[in-house]
Amino acid sequence: MAASDPHQVADPEAVKRHPALFRAIRKRQNPKLRRTDITITDDQAVKRAVKAASLGNAMEWFDFGIYSYLAGTLGHVFFPSGNDTTQLLSSFATFAVAFLVRPLGGMFFGPMGDKIGRKKVLALTMIMMAIGTFAIGLIPSHATIGVWAAVLLIFFRMLQGFSTGGEYGGASTFIAEYAPDKRRGFFGSFLEFGTLAGYVGAAGLVTLLYALLDDAQMDAWGWRVPFLVAGPLGLVGLYLRLRLDETPAFQKLEGGTAHATEAADSVETTAKGDLGKIFRDYWPTLILCICLVGAYNITDYMLLSYMPTYLSDELGYSETHGLLILLGVMVFLMLIINQVGKLSDRFGRKPLLMTGMLGFLIFSLPAFLLIRQGSIPAIIIGMLMLGLSLVCMLGTMSAALPALFPTNVRYGSLSVGYNLSASIFGGTTPLVITALISVSGSNLMPAYYSMAAALVGVIAVACMKETANKPLAGSPPSVETEEEAAELVHAQTPDPKF
Repeated sequence: MAASDPHQVADPEAVKRHPALFRAIRKRQNPKLRRTDITITDDQAVKRAVKAASLGNAMEWFDFGIYSYLAGTLGHVFFPSGNDTTQLLSSFATFAVAFLVRPLGGMFFGPMGDKIGRKKVLALTMIMMAIGTFAIGLIPSHATIGVWAAVLLIFFRMLQGFSTGGEYGGASTFIAEYAPDKRRGFFGSFLEFGTLAGYVGAAGLVTLLYALLDDAQMDAWGWRVPFLVAGPLGLVGLYLRLRLDETPAFQKLEGGTAHATEAADSVETTAKGDLGKIFRDYWPTLILCICLVGAYNITDYMLLSYMPTYLSDELGYSETHGLLILLGVMVFLMLIINQVGKLSDRFGRKPLLMTGMLGFLIFSLPAFLLIRQGSIPAIIIGMLMLGLSLVCMLGTMSAALPALFPTNVRYGSLSVGYNLSASIFGGTTPLVITALISVSGSNLMPAYYSMAAALVGVIAVACMKETANKPLAGSPPSVETEEEAAELVHAQTPDPKF
């Protein structure tokens, strides 16, 4: 009975009666590592993989970020003139539409990535995002074609959202499966470095346009420039991704370049990527993933996407001032994010994630009270308080989330869990906060909303297992040198008895 289900606890009396049998069962379920089981990473291959995944991710989020930074202008261009708040809400509703289809993208691309490989799917998502973003830059305005302008905008936003559904799960899986176990946090942090770089590129270009052009020029043609830049950037990202090899973990899964242990074989025998299996067998971990990502996404989009709009619409700052302050904060986060990744390798994922969640729970209200004062030093200090809390999550989450699921369902499970949560909580954040401020009249609603999200996050982090410095579930260990591999094998060999 115990042999058929490794999670089932054996009857203690049966163990006493048949000790030899149960020793044999334990050995069968947990065979000793052979040297051929252990993956020794190629440092240059790891760096190429991290670079391609991170640059591709930066281009994806450049494409996605420019919409949020141009939300006010796009409201004027694509929706009927009238109340400014209504136009802004319409623009943010269209922003949220992309997130509504992200779970569909995750359900489509995730299992596909478990079937045909991570590399091919990441190339496909890159193409679709570039097409969707480039096409938005070509749409005529509402004044030219009426309601069809909004219809086309929504269609291409949905294409963007669908492609993004396969991006984060795939890119984080790609890096996690390439990286050695002891440095997964450090290499994983480059993925979010790419996210910040994409946002910085988008915010920088939009800031430059707002500084050089007046409102009439921005409404007439200036807003199109960032979207049209996306086409060439997408081709660069596609080229980088197509040059990569498939991840070592997926090659082992497919029976390719290495031999898995019998223990790993029990998990890594198929790459079906069956959605039903994900929901049926992994639903507790899926719920944990959704809670972690929900807390992380609400705080992330509140600071990196919504804040410029908050500063301009609620506090009366110009778009340029709000974006410049956010740009400075994001560049600062980029400078320290890899150090946070290293800290998560040294101290563990849970301490870093808990620090970030508690930071938002404790400091959100003081930070927004500072921001509301309106002086530039107060705004900078308030945003840095939020930013330092966020970077604890940014630098850790891309290593923590892929480790929740085994290799044969990792891409699919992470894509489904991440995008369900991002759809429900992340993409709706600007819309919900704008609506809450409108209904309540309080411009402290962003603080209360992020505090509620952080509370859920604290509970989720408390429930998760520590995964730092451990092999990915369903995969053999991954190390950097032959010496480390020999040590692992030696550690399982008992000392001889004389």
